[in-house]
Amino acid sequence: MLDVLHSLPTLTVVGGIIAIIFGIVIMIFPKILNYLVGIFLILCGVAALILHFIA
Repeated sequence: MLDVLHSLPTLTVVGGIIAIIFGIVIMIFPKILNYLVGIFLILCGVAALILHFIA
């Protein structure tokens, strides 16, 4: 459990970088928004499940 808590700042930095990249890509290619949101939600769900079953 403590290892997961120590990795949270790293996860927030990665999430912030991903959000910035997605924002730039959406501004350039607005039609790709659905795919990016879908991929992001799938990754968030997988990460949440992994954290739930590890902790």
